[in-house]
Amino acid sequence: MAHPVVLPHPDLPGSVVNCAVITVSDTRTPETDRSGQMAQQLLQAAGHSIGWYALVKDEPTQIREQLVDLSQRSNLDAFIFNGGTGIASRDTTYDAIAALLDKQLPGFGELFRWLSYQEIGSRAMASRAIAGVYRNKLIFSLPGSTHAVRLAIEKLILPELAHLVDQLRL
Repeated sequence: MAHPVVLPHPDLPGSVVNCAVITVSDTRTPETDRSGQMAQQLLQAAGHSIGWYALVKDEPTQIREQLVDLSQRSNLDAFIFNGGTGIASRDTTYDAIAALLDKQLPGFGELFRWLSYQEIGSRAMASRAIAGVYRNKLIFSLPGSTHAVRLAIEKLILPELAHLVDQLRL
């Protein structure tokens, strides 16, 4: 028997989080970036704003530079990276971001892989999805598939986004 999900701290109505969506890919363009487009649509449909969107090559230096640059913008609260979280040699997003985080939220990656396992089986273990805090900004790094982006945003990010950002403002 499944247990109902109980929200311990409902967000205040009208809580808007200013987000950046960054797609890490060597091949996608703004026109073919279905995962980045989906992330933006889901966030906006939930009442949040998109203050930045970019495509970045899967190069650790470019990923780190993008994170450092965006963290200096006072109009952004949360960054959602997608792509580059697998184990292939070109998948460097996890390594670039994890090295910079001031605090990690290990529960995000654990829950994401658990939810993924229920849908795709043991292949979920190859995901290196991660979340944390860098310079008082909330960071999520997701796999690049549109299905993974939808799963993470709908099941994990949207239910907690405003609350987590509010915690960083204390």
